[in-house]
Amino acid sequence: MKYRALFLIVSTFAFDALAGEVKGLAQRVPAKEKGRINPIADSPDASRAGRKLFVRECSGCHGPNGEGIGKAPPLVSAPLSGLSDGTLFWVLRNGSLWRGMPSFAHLPE
Repeated sequence: MKYRALFLIVSTFAFDALAGEVKGLAQRVPAKEKGRINPIADSPDASRAGRKLFVRECSGCHGPNGEGIGKAPPLVSAPLSGLSDGTLFWVLRNGSLWRGMPSFAHLPE
């Protein structure tokens, strides 16, 4: 029972910390960028290409299914799922070295 309570406390803290990090990054995104729309969101080809890109560029830190590894947060969490296309694009493009997130500006839009 002690371990269960400890797990719940640690899990809640970790989730709150992740939500705070995401909120902090999202607040830095310029308003004009937040409104950007993904022009290829419904494309099956883009989805397949995105999966390949994720495996190559992101899975080393975030895991093959986005579950998170070590300090890298899970990408399948509630705080991330509510972000706009523009916000996600800006974060990926600019990164956050303080949080260990590299910039992916070297990739084409």
